[in-house]
Amino acid sequence: EVEPYLPKAMVDVHGRPFFFYQLELMRTRGFRRFLFCIGYGGARIRDYFGDGSDYGVEIAYSSDGERLLGTGGALRNALDLLDRSFLVIYGDSYMNIDYDELIYFYQKERKRGRKALMAVYRNQGLYDQSNVIFRSGEVVRYDKRKPTPEMDFIDYGVTVMERSVIEALPENRHIDLSDIYGQLAEQGILAGYEVRRRFYEIGRPESLAEFKEFMARRLAGQPAIFLDRDGTLNEIAYNEDTELPDSPLKPHQLRLLPGVPEALKTLKELGYLLIVITNQPAAAKGKATLANLYEVNNRLLDLLAERGVELDGVLICPHHPVGASTCKEKHLIAECDCRKPKPGLFLRAVQEFKPDLANSYAVGDSHVDILAGRAIGVTCVLIGAYKCDTCRMLEFRSPDLVFDSLVDFARHLEREREVNHALD
Repeated sequence: EVEPYLPKAMVDVHGRPFFFYQLELMRTRGFRRFLFCIGYGGARIRDYFGDGSDYGVEIAYSSDGERLLGTGGALRNALDLLDRSFLVIYGDSYMNIDYDELIYFYQKERKRGRKALMAVYRNQGLYDQSNVIFRSGEVVRYDKRKPTPEMDFIDYGVTVMERSVIEALPENRHIDLSDIYGQLAEQGILAGYEVRRRFYEIGRPESLAEFKEFMARRLAGQPAIFLDRDGTLNEIAYNEDTELPDSPLKPHQLRLLPGVPEALKTLKELGYLLIVITNQPAAAKGKATLANLYEVNNRLLDLLAERGVELDGVLICPHHPVGASTCKEKHLIAECDCRKPKPGLFLRAVQEFKPDLANSYAVGDSHVDILAGRAIGVTCVLIGAYKCDTCRMLEFRSPDLVFDSLVDFARHLEREREVNHALD
């Protein structure tokens, strides 16, 4: 039972307000400045979150006051607090996506004259009423009040927007956010970007229960499998330009290795989180664009989804310390802490997913996977032949386990579980 008139952001979920979990997620993704648009019951939100310092962020507030203004009106009243571009997110939804990816494509769409980019999800009426017609990267129509049968996408709850959109609104007027989106779509200046991971909203008792169950698993500390991508999940591709083996640089080049979907299903059924951590320096080396690399990752998600497998996370390092003169996105040529064997992406995953590290594994076909896994103290599994050059690059610190394929590793864990159950 939920207290009447309690803001949805403050509904209790395992001893914390619902929005605490979204705030924590965004903090782990690097966001530090927040503007909370609050209305009735907003004092409860302000009293709990304060200025954000207890949570490692800065929080400002825009309040409706005596007259309800809607989210659009509240943003207009807080115009001086808005950056040139900013994110708008819903306070009653948990949205675990790659925000860097979303912002990257927003920046590309701005160059084409678009004023905002909305994350959309191919919902097909599953989690709520679909309200978006999305075609070729554009939100063609948006209408929450009058949905039509051809609307099989839904507004995910995250939009990146130019400040100029809010600046053009009248002051001290009630303005619904959905009206803003509808007008941007009519003007042809609302881009869309399809995300693959579902959202959790708490507008209905059954959806709140679903989120509580999801978060209970997360808080319990599930063990994780940290997976390399190329050579572990998918085949190495052939680069016709260099005439050498390479990572897939275009979506059609990505092909799953035999048995991988079944192996991942087995690992899921055994209770493991599946988190892919991959070095992808091709854009920094001028062989592809960052957009290409994101598209390849999304192809991986789509192929697995078609076979009933959902990954819990995909983390990508696009950097390279040397790069190439042909690189078109020079910010990718950089020293970083996320390129394996450095453990930066592993540590981010640990911060977000809070896995049981004592029973977790790092799995990959390269010495960098083993060294990164060693750095966070998990059991390290080498996929493929343990050759002399691998041994040398590991400085003779051998992996804990070696298997020919991910399939063999999954079977090993399955047999191990069966033996443990028999002993119990």
